[in-house]
Amino acid sequence: MPAPLTEIEDLRRLHQARVPRMFYDYVDAGAWTGQTYRENQTDFSRLYLRQRVARDISNRNLATTMMGREVAMPVALAPVGLLGMQHADGEIHAARAALSRNVPYTMSTMSIASLDDIAEATGKPFWFQLYTLRDEAFLESILDRARRAGVELLVLTLDLTIQGQRHKDLKNRMTAPPKLTAANLLNISRHPAWAMRMLRTRRRSFGNIVGHAKGVNDLGDLAAWTSSQFDPTLDWARVEHIVRLWGGKVLLKGINDPEDARRAAQTGADGLIVSNHGGRQLDGTPSTIRTLPQILRALDGAMPAYLDGGIRSGQDAIKAMAVGAAGVFIGRAYAYGLGAMGQRGVEAALDIIKREMDLTMGLCGINDVSEIGPQILWSEDLA
Repeated sequence: MPAPLTEIEDLRRLHQARVPRMFYDYVDAGAWTGQTYRENQTDFSRLYLRQRVARDISNRNLATTMMGREVAMPVALAPVGLLGMQHADGEIHAARAALSRNVPYTMSTMSIASLDDIAEATGKPFWFQLYTLRDEAFLESILDRARRAGVELLVLTLDLTIQGQRHKDLKNRMTAPPKLTAANLLNISRHPAWAMRMLRTRRRSFGNIVGHAKGVNDLGDLAAWTSSQFDPTLDWARVEHIVRLWGGKVLLKGINDPEDARRAAQTGADGLIVSNHGGRQLDGTPSTIRTLPQILRALDGAMPAYLDGGIRSGQDAIKAMAVGAAGVFIGRAYAYGLGAMGQRGVEAALDIIKREMDLTMGLCGINDVSEIGPQILWSEDLA
């Protein structure tokens, strides 16, 4: 009988064993030395919780809202590209898992499934992440397709105008689908279940781009188009233009500096996500949990700030909210589950985090998620 899944690390190990190396590495790698990737996680250990006793904690509740949407807990699935390479039809599995656990799913522009696939699979509103690409016609087209698919909130990513260097991706020559080199074929042969699922699906390329972007009808076209589309000319005027063009709720993702937070509050967006792209872009930038207090002071209540980066447990989520985050986004934590077991794995990741949030909240002596605040963090001033 297999051991029970009790922590996200259990899912990570299964993911590593069940998915070809290049796609596991794509999820798990940080940029350059990986300093920021590591510190996104380890800096949570610098925060200590207050253990409180003799309090009635028999009626605990994690339900709340995120951006006006009622959720079972203040946790959303962050946009992760190429989920359909972690598990066949991966975006569909993730979206269905989010729906089953009543948390938001955020689809990436660089998904293998398409917007229409998610709309058909769930029949419910979802969130969509957009990169600021150069092709204005494609931008308008994909926003229109997102509206028709039922997207209720746009997550606009600001920190990928040029591609950070991730050594493992370069050494693996990572592509989607993988190039059939001798090394790749050997590695894929060691993962027959993954390979069989991929053979049975028709979704093996970027469903939101191929056939939609001008002149992109196959993988050869796609590679050239994608390499030219990330927009290094992005400025705040263009951010404001996209916010107006969408016309609905917008979160700005990739804010990790208080000056940028102050400017973000002037764009017409509805909130922001404190993020350093999971340590996958600028290595050596501070962790998001470290920058969060300064960003909140800069915002001074102008808009809600969510946090992603390094969330591997319910305790991490509680600590982020105690510092002041309105909620958290998880990326790798659920991608591990997806690679490990598809929809069941994503559901397992969400169940693990919810259970840890519930227990941590109770042991801190509080009953409701709305009560989470700095009073649950230990300070030497209390001694």
